[in-house]
Amino acid sequence: MRAKRYLLLALCAWMAVAGGVSAQEATKPAEDPGLSDVLTDLLNGGKDGTATPGPDRRVPFGREEMQLSFAPLVKDTAAAVVNVYASKQVKARSPFEGDPFFEQFFGRGAPRNRSSLGSGVLVDPSGIVVTNNHVVQDADQVKVALSDGREFTSKVLLKDDSLDLAVLKIDSDKPFPTIAIGDSDALQVGDLVLAIGNPFGVGQTTTSGIVSALARTHIGVSDSGFFIQTDAAINPGNSGGALINMGGQLIGINTAIFSRTGGSIGIGFAIPSNMVRAFTEAAKGGAEFFERPFIGASFEPVTPQIAESLGMDHPAGALISSVDENGPAARAGLKPGDVVLSFNGAAIEHMEALDYRLATQPIGGKATLSVLTKGEEKAVEVALERAPEGASTNEVLLGGRSPFAGAKVAVLSPRLAQRLRVATDTKGVVIVGVDGGSAAAGFGFQAGDIVRELNGETIDTAEKLKQLAEEDTRWWRFTVERDGRIMRQMLRY
Repeated sequence: MRAKRYLLLALCAWMAVAGGVSAQEATKPAEDPGLSDVLTDLLNGGKDGTATPGPDRRVPFGREEMQLSFAPLVKDTAAAVVNVYASKQVKARSPFEGDPFFEQFFGRGAPRNRSSLGSGVLVDPSGIVVTNNHVVQDADQVKVALSDGREFTSKVLLKDDSLDLAVLKIDSDKPFPTIAIGDSDALQVGDLVLAIGNPFGVGQTTTSGIVSALARTHIGVSDSGFFIQTDAAINPGNSGGALINMGGQLIGINTAIFSRTGGSIGIGFAIPSNMVRAFTEAAKGGAEFFERPFIGASFEPVTPQIAESLGMDHPAGALISSVDENGPAARAGLKPGDVVLSFNGAAIEHMEALDYRLATQPIGGKATLSVLTKGEEKAVEVALERAPEGASTNEVLLGGRSPFAGAKVAVLSPRLAQRLRVATDTKGVVIVGVDGGSAAAGFGFQAGDIVRELNGETIDTAEKLKQLAEEDTRWWRFTVERDGRIMRQMLRY
């Protein structure tokens, strides 16, 4: 097609020179119907060609189009992209800390502020700002600065490090400029995009590029594995900034880059706007954490070996590994060994795609899955429910003189597992919180740690763990699971 366009341009130029007409006139349809047919064939890829670009997507053609500018688009959207300043007070460390002589003369190390700079996007005129979680994580104070110079102290409504998203709230007596959230599922590889943010703190900057790839996974940014890849220049400080389409809609939150030098080399990643929309709606609704719909099934990747055994042409979809007998999946007739191929009409290329599709759906609705079962493909409707609380919601504070003193524990339920970001089919007793300055904090226990054994006893209830943890003994032997890793320890305390 490119060669044919070059041929057409050469033909137009020859006509202009030979006939003494302007370049603009040379590009008008020829009066000779034979020549018109030739031009039409060149543009359409021949009489039988099927390569004609659609009216909404085509390469620039003609001098006038090459002189077009993104300036009006930037003018309409840039005011809604903000700077986010996060600060945290940390205690300065000294090599002589704890030495009475040096502390008497030089005093203790004074606390200092540690700050980070990022970007954010106003998505609601009431002052709702979306940014990355890593920009505001553990911050004592978060300020938002607008492009007009105004600064606001913000409140964090919701944050999630597994998605690397955070929602802030700022207040004013006047509505804020916003960018409408678009549909990231409408994106295609090759679409033009603009990235707006504050790289390296130099001030608001706009860069242009294209969508390089969709549904990128395993890039090590967060647990979420469904990113938009772009070659629009993204640098440190762009995190939380806007990726917009040619309609001026937000289609991604810039999150990370792949770089060996720390600067942009044309490989940047953004969180899709459909995930941003779902997360923002949860924050506006006052959610304590971001809930995903529960269907009561666990999934595994479809490997080439599994695909071959199931008679599939190539590995695709998500393999059901287990089904909760009382969950929506079981009621819909899904069974272990079935493969989910599509979700509400969207193809499921891998397990991460199914996680993403589920997370962007509202709780209380229904989804239609295309499922391969026993060699046949069928449509199955599944209810999207809230994860159940489980039989017991009691949280127990551990006391005594054990390494667990100061930890609060509870029996895992699917809903609690979601809040602590562990697999919803995980069983056991989990630490839900640790008091600062307690023995448990000193030993490094964290929320989400699952206590499997203590002093030779299997832990299956919070009350049993409390009884064993408060026994009068100095020797402790325990097994803890963290992020799927088993840790065993024996100590005298």
